[in-house]
Amino acid sequence: MQYKIRLLSTNCTSVCRCLVHSDVKVAPTSDFKDSSKSETWRIKMLYDGDCPLCMREVNMLRERNKSYGAIKFVDISSKDYSPDDNQGLDYETSMGRIHAVLSDGTVVTDVEAFRKLYEEVGLGWVYAVTKYEPVASMANAVYGLWAKYRMQITGRPPLEEIMASRRAAGECKDDKVCKM
Repeated sequence: MQYKIRLLSTNCTSVCRCLVHSDVKVAPTSDFKDSSKSETWRIKMLYDGDCPLCMREVNMLRERNKSYGAIKFVDISSKDYSPDDNQGLDYETSMGRIHAVLSDGTVVTDVEAFRKLYEEVGLGWVYAVTKYEPVASMANAVYGLWAKYRMQITGRPPLEEIMASRRAAGECKDDKVCKM
């Protein structure tokens, strides 16, 4: 028999294979607790909960994360969002492109953020090629276009209008910094 074992130590994220010759039944890994509600996460995904296309990917990652418990999901559009808890990344900055925060506080963006998120849920192969040039540059350029036009593509108002609306609703303390 061959089992795939995921080491859960915060210092080890590699997957090991071992041969086991035993009649012992191995319990499924789906009972790991959801790290989006705990502090055992290895990467925090900042996502726009108002973006319908973004939510498809978030939901897929959430489902995969049930077996890994590595990702903490943070909705930047939530009234509870706090830049102070997310390396100072305010709403406007976070809306510009995807951001992820590693457990050591390192902020990653763009395709690197997706690659690290996918690696944490056993799908690293999807973005593996983006580690190398010229693929990395091309992937980031394509993602940059998506990030620039995603509001229009998803039928939402421009970010400037959303920011003005939030300021009018009192969700922003001044013209420069918007907590939400």
